Amino acid sequence: MGYVFTFNDAVNYDRWYTRPENRAVAAFENSLMHEMLQPIRGRTVLDIGCGTGMGTMSLLDAGLQVTGIDPSPYMLDIAQRHTGNRVDFHRGFAEDLPFGDNEFNYSCLVTTLEFAESPHKALEEAFRVTRDKIFIGVLNRYAIKSIQRRVKGIFVTTIYNRARFFSIWEIKQMIRSILGDVPVLWQSICHFPNPANPFVFRLEQSEIVKKSPFGKFIGITVIPVPRFRSRPLALKYHAKAKQETLVG
Repeated sequence: MGYVFTFNDAVNYDRWYTRPENRAVAAFENSLMHEMLQPIRGRTVLDIGCGTGMGTMSLLDAGLQVTGIDPSPYMLDIAQRHTGNRVDFHRGFAEDLPFGDNEFNYSCLVTTLEFAESPHKALEEAFRVTRDKIFIGVLNRYAIKSIQRRVKGIFVTTIYNRARFFSIWEIKQMIRSILGDVPVLWQSICHFPNPANPFVFRLEQSEIVKKSPFGKFIGITVIPVPRFRSRPLALKYHAKAKQETLVG
């Protein structure tokens, strides 16, 4: 079992979004998710590790049919308050999703693998229940902010003491070990402080900056191409002989 957010964790996490600078960061992350996922309105999506529902609400705003799952009842309570009755919430772990194969068009794991007991198994389950595209958002191991958080964790206990950080290459390696050589795209954002600044905002939108592997937040999309090779079958059909009609 991975780390399950406590009541205090959930309250602090929700409070984090009330600060303007943090809302700007969250808006960047949600914008990247939608840009890379490119969801079609009316389709189904599973928000794995939905937390307090901030990312879930952006999926609702995109016109999707949203299902959310999280192991923390406290996170789910807050998410329910934010979204009302518009989302089908479930309590459960990313490594053991209570859904059928190919049940959803899309799935999202945003800062979910960081707290999972088995990130590899969590990805396996996401790929199992999704038929069109998966978005994976993780905290970048090699970003300056992530290094600062790990150093701070040596002296002060924070939620990031419970998290593991990933690189683009680690995530790609896990994906390929499960699905083989499938299409994988990545971008990174939040390279600079104060994303609410108009100049920083425009800079962050640059495609060159997004292809830097050192942004604080990495977005990766996967298209789970079927791995089964089809074999053509011979069609056995015997045509009936035409009877000739004799005209006397």
